[in-house]
Amino acid sequence: MTSDNRSVVPVWTLATGNGQVPALTGHGPMTPERLTELRSVLAVLADEPIATLEAYPLPADVDRSRGIPLDAASPLAQHLSQLISQSARNSTGAAPAAGGCLYRMVIPAKVAAQVGQGIVRPMPSKAAAGGIYGTLVDSTGIAANATFVPVGKAATAGAVGGAGATAGAAVAGSAALTVAAPLVLMAVAVGVSARADYKRQQAVERITELLEQLHDDRLNDERSELDGCRDAIDKATAILLDQGKLGVSLGLDSAVHAIGKALAATDRRLTRWQNALDKLSADKAAGIDTLTKSFPGVDTNGGIFRTHLELATLAIALKRRVIILQAVDHAQGDPGNLFENFTRVLRVDQQRLDKLESDIARVLGRLSALELARPHGLLPVFTTGEVDRLMSAANRIRRLGDESIVNGRPTDLAIEIARNGDGSVVVFPALAA
Repeated sequence: MTSDNRSVVPVWTLATGNGQVPALTGHGPMTPERLTELRSVLAVLADEPIATLEAYPLPADVDRSRGIPLDAASPLAQHLSQLISQSARNSTGAAPAAGGCLYRMVIPAKVAAQVGQGIVRPMPSKAAAGGIYGTLVDSTGIAANATFVPVGKAATAGAVGGAGATAGAAVAGSAALTVAAPLVLMAVAVGVSARADYKRQQAVERITELLEQLHDDRLNDERSELDGCRDAIDKATAILLDQGKLGVSLGLDSAVHAIGKALAATDRRLTRWQNALDKLSADKAAGIDTLTKSFPGVDTNGGIFRTHLELATLAIALKRRVIILQAVDHAQGDPGNLFENFTRVLRVDQQRLDKLESDIARVLGRLSALELARPHGLLPVFTTGEVDRLMSAANRIRRLGDESIVNGRPTDLAIEIARNGDGSVVVFPALAA
């Protein structure tokens, strides 16, 4: 964003269905605080899920490799282009630039919770220890300088429902409300899928580093089988986002089977970890040797235990992508009930994944809170080596608590879409807004 106080950001209010909504948007400029309040109020009072879509100049240094590219003929790109062109013809408010733009769709927390708590968390940044990625557009700059202008009367024709529907103006409530269920569905599906794939990439990188130290063929085979599922999932994602039908030849069934086996292995390992922790006395220090029998390598940089944790992360990330595919497939199969089908399928299947992640986080939290005892030996005093090992192990185990992020209150879901001048788009991993 520019540093002056005259930056104008067009903002659409999008509904996923044609229902009653209070006329709160108005037609004048809004502050960032007012826009946030509006989103929260609409989420509570509207009959259908409400999202907002903002348009910014496209930064020159956007890293497109983190996102999923879609060409101009894809349904999401077409829905977005249609919304823009109809808005330009029918609105007297601000219009986005004709060239590249960065679109930011924000789904209120109430609706974001329906697409799975575990999907969206702050994205860790490699640029600084403990840092996280924010939005592509500088949030401080927006809050200080930007003025948000509602884009009203965005469309005049089109059905509310089906996958090929155009955006339509809502028949009730504010004229600035636009019915765009397919656009919201596709944006959420691609953004969440990109987020899950980002976590998959991170897990594969960490597993590769750990296996180079372990030289464990069984764990290497487990990693290879899981990562081999990506090809079928990528192809299925591309087909569904083009509104095609999934076929047996894709190999998705085999991928789902491999992911299911990995999740079953994670469940078994989790049970062993929980039982091992239950046997430790809460008021007695745990010996390092006793701990490493149940959690091999927990006191070192690598180890089998940490590899098992990363394999669990990989399996969960792949499963989340599969769930998105299933949800999109169900939603597109019922053109009159797009977003409702999508969120219903997500809710049912993700409860297990959310519980699995929470249980793993609790194990890590319990481990990090343990008091460690010195290894048993004949000497009444610590040797220098024992002191070093105890100090190093205590620090490493305590850091496990930093990884045990249990799902908290749901936050707004932000999905950023870079649109090029030719109409093609790149959808970036969904973020907590």
